[in-house]
Amino acid sequence: MHNSVQSLISIQKEISNNNSNANIIAVSKTFPIDKITPLIKHGHVHFGENKVQEAVQKWSEVKKTNNNIKLHLIGKLQTNKVKFVLPLFDYIHSLDSIKLAEKISIEQKKKEFKPKIFIQVNIGNENQKNGVSINELESFYKECKKNYNLDIIGLMCIPPIDNTSKFFSKMLELNNLLNLSDLSMGMSSDYLEALNFKATFVRIGSLIFGERI
Repeated sequence: MHNSVQSLISIQKEISNNNSNANIIAVSKTFPIDKITPLIKHGHVHFGENKVQEAVQKWSEVKKTNNNIKLHLIGKLQTNKVKFVLPLFDYIHSLDSIKLAEKISIEQKKKEFKPKIFIQVNIGNENQKNGVSINELESFYKECKKNYNLDIIGLMCIPPIDNTSKFFSKMLELNNLLNLSDLSMGMSSDYLEALNFKATFVRIGSLIFGERI
């Protein structure tokens, strides 16, 4: 059995031992498709990419022959790239502005394809990170639903590295406040902690594929 498949199976076991059925997004950014193929053959469904251009080159053909694969855009999405994202990506984890909401809305009408969307929250209020601030989240969510007809299923965050529990706890609170079903948080270093706060999607790269070169 391939190393990446073994790693995936042991992470799945850990997740179910935590009484969770969270989905693992295998973060395949920067890895060539031949490194990803063993997971596809094993039947893994959720894969994450950061860069639109890289994803288009890697996944366009693969998705034609594996129509159960769900591709997640987990990096920042620029408005001029939205036209390439639909319908290749099934999920967008990084909605962070009204301008982007408007662009996705136009494109989903044009392509007749509605991606599932997470609003990225700047949970630690960090200048260097993207995301909607906590104070603006509720009005941002309402505007996206009312004016842009987006399928928003949950919230996403990349918390500060200190005291992640505090930020995961706040994310769960905000998700419940908006009555959303999904929560995208937790990476290789802190996914077990994220599971304690009801993460439904964890984004795991290096623990599955090894370190990026």
